[in-house]
Amino acid sequence: MRSDTAALTTITLPEIRLRVRDAHKLRGYFGELFREHSPLLHNHYEDGTFRQQYPLVQYKVLDGTPTLVGLGEGAALLVELFLRIRELDIDGRHYPVQAKHIEHRTEAIGPVAGLRRYRFETLWMPLNQDNHRQYQTQSAAEQQAQLTRILTNNMLALLKAVGAYASDMPLLLVHLLPGEPVVTQFKNQSMLGFMGEFVANIALPDGVGLGKSVARGFGAVRRVD
Repeated sequence: MRSDTAALTTITLPEIRLRVRDAHKLRGYFGELFREHSPLLHNHYEDGTFRQQYPLVQYKVLDGTPTLVGLGEGAALLVELFLRIRELDIDGRHYPVQAKHIEHRTEAIGPVAGLRRYRFETLWMPLNQDNHRQYQTQSAAEQQAQLTRILTNNMLALLKAVGAYASDMPLLLVHLLPGEPVVTQFKNQSMLGFMGEFVANIALPDGVGLGKSVARGFGAVRRVD
């Protein structure tokens, strides 16, 4: 079965240690630092309107390490900006960047013949206000089915963003093992997030995000088999 490919750039700052919840501060810092460069860096256009598409530049803290991930156009953009990353300012604390690593490669993405297992490295946020209320009223089996549908749609949104979606694409087969939900504060509201694992017949690059607010580090995945 054919899978498409996408350019992927990962930048890490290995000598700086941050908390997972600082990922949105990374986004704020770099989005402001390079505000005039591209709306892909902060997902807002010049007139202030929000860019609704899947974010092609994402900011994460993985294993304590500040990480930037770019896909497609975002991958090329991070290569261009790499040498201009010289410091961080997080909550008024100044971090000189004395070491930084960049990896730029082409990754397979899209349906594959076999099943692959993935783990969420950061909280997956599948629910919005409306389907959160629906989720709370359902049986365990209905909740599982709802989350599986949402995860499938999350992956399709990613494929469309990098041009790897086709109308005749084979059906995605997804089995989700979400684990226990975690209550977290999201934009000053209590929402449910999930860690867990899933199995699917799709190739996904390590580090890309699925679900809500992936630009701020949520829903980062890693292959585990």
